[in-house]
Amino acid sequence: MINEQYKKMLEEKSIIRELSEFAVARGKEIGYENVFDYSLGNPSVPVPAKLTQVIIDLLQTRDSVELHGYSPSLGIDFFKDKVAGSLNQRFGMDYTGSHIFPTAGAAGAVAHAVRCVTKPGDKVLVLAPFFPEYRFYVNLTGAELSVVPANTVDFQIHFEKLEEMLTREVAAVLINTPNNPSGAVYSKETLKELAGLLYRKQKEYGRDIFLISDEPYREIVFGDVDAPYVSGFYDNTLSCYSFSKSLSLPGERIGYVAVNPRCRGGELIVPICGQISRGIGHNCPASLMQLAVGEMLEERADIQVYETNRDLLYKELTALGFSCVKPGGTFYIFPKALEKDSVAFCKKALAYDLVLVPSDSFGLPGYFRMAYCIDTEKVHRSLVPLRRFVEENYR
Repeated sequence: MINEQYKKMLEEKSIIRELSEFAVARGKEIGYENVFDYSLGNPSVPVPAKLTQVIIDLLQTRDSVELHGYSPSLGIDFFKDKVAGSLNQRFGMDYTGSHIFPTAGAAGAVAHAVRCVTKPGDKVLVLAPFFPEYRFYVNLTGAELSVVPANTVDFQIHFEKLEEMLTREVAAVLINTPNNPSGAVYSKETLKELAGLLYRKQKEYGRDIFLISDEPYREIVFGDVDAPYVSGFYDNTLSCYSFSKSLSLPGERIGYVAVNPRCRGGELIVPICGQISRGIGHNCPASLMQLAVGEMLEERADIQVYETNRDLLYKELTALGFSCVKPGGTFYIFPKALEKDSVAFCKKALAYDLVLVPSDSFGLPGYFRMAYCIDTEKVHRSLVPLRRFVEENYR
């Protein structure tokens, strides 16, 4: 008999993926250059030229068995040591390679982290707005995801609601900064307050509460915005990272879990990740990618274009009357829709070949997300149908 839980998931397809598929199909009709597709967070800038050369050099000079053979179950030491050294240098941490577990992107990192620190029946708190796939990352482990309401003033943390929901059943809090979908970056003050609250609750309940920090947009911050390193504030932190955005490598599926060296039981977590992999059929990223990315930890794709796109959209959206918190990072912007029903709002936008994502699945109805990781020229052209959409429907 087919598994009913996964069968039911067929009825809960990702709205982001569905809209992306619509955009591709519409593009076949009118030319994709005429579809203003703000649906999918797929980086639009090329990988650094150095990465291409590093891969070529590896292919030409290293043994093919080493490059294409199985990685050790806990990852290649070269990659792990390089990641640890980079984090220590940048953020004043004291990782060693034994604290790093390579994964298939940040999704694989979060999936492992949740399983490491929860058991069936535990609660995991997530802060709205949040990446919709967290529901499946958490709920399919047997733990239960609960959503803390959003602070819509600036998309920092709604601490009153968080403390109210931080009961004895909570094993972990899952955060995402810089945030998808809002673009908000948690400030140093926010992270200090969060750490203080978690420490107090740990003491009150006499049990560990883990902080799982999903950080694939860590490098994409704008202007003078500071993106503090979350693990520097709270000992029981598992940092989940991906090179999908910083190096424009989403298809290569490479990231890691970094276990804070001061984490309770931290020496066991990476080995436990290896055992989790046995249960979920995951193994480390490709050996070639671990070796190549290990040489690229201080490099970045040309991510500055995202700030240009943000500025164009923020200026136009606010001029058109949208209420919008200016993103401090990522390549997303999250305005309030011009009607209460954001699904209806986004459906109307499709008539103008504007593909926008309604916010309901992000845990905060009434907003919409635009992923502006597209060519700046296309952003410019999209402003004309955006103005027409607003004028014809909401003026």
